[in-house]
Amino acid sequence: MAHIHLPDGAFTIEWVAVWWAILLLVLITVLFRMRRKDPSNLSGIAITAMITAVSFATFQISLPLLGGVHLNLTPLVGILLGPGLGILSVFIVNVFSSAIGHGGWGLVGANSLINSVEVSLSYLTFRLLNGRFGTFSSGVGAALVGLLAGSIAMIVVIVVSGIQGSALTRSEIFSNLILLAGVNLFVAAIEGTVTGFALAYVKRLRPDLLSN
Repeated sequence: MAHIHLPDGAFTIEWVAVWWAILLLVLITVLFRMRRKDPSNLSGIAITAMITAVSFATFQISLPLLGGVHLNLTPLVGILLGPGLGILSVFIVNVFSSAIGHGGWGLVGANSLINSVEVSLSYLTFRLLNGRFGTFSSGVGAALVGLLAGSIAMIVVIVVSGIQGSALTRSEIFSNLILLAGVNLFVAAIEGTVTGFALAYVKRLRPDLLSN
């Protein structure tokens, strides 16, 4: 859900390079570990492709709430795919979104890192909750935790990077982003509910997808 909606040039080239470099290290690590674990996971790749397509399509739909918000299903992606494939999925979604003008190319690195936080924490939280609570409740809780962490990560990235051409100080930017985070929490409640229902449905049809 957390996404930096700024054009190219908002961050200096140095910070664009920093976030891209960190992302590339994460992607290389993920690919290396996946290759060692299961180099021919064809079914996992096929499921990842389908979930990525759904996530991308959902991300482009603007809901007429609070001036226009959107869901990107990162908690659901993380829970169904796991951190490894989930991180690859959100990276692909960000690349294709930038290709159609939804976010700048320079921000793909930062946005993918933010979404990776959402994917990973949602997965871990769901694994912790699912044995104690029902699938729906665990999904809602995991989504809220992941999306809250994503909003915090977004604030940190923007405040640390600064915004070129803005007359606002970093403290003023931080104050404005806190207000945005409040809006994000409202949207997180919606996405959490969607995630809970989706996982309950998946458990009835394909419970094996929740055992990764």
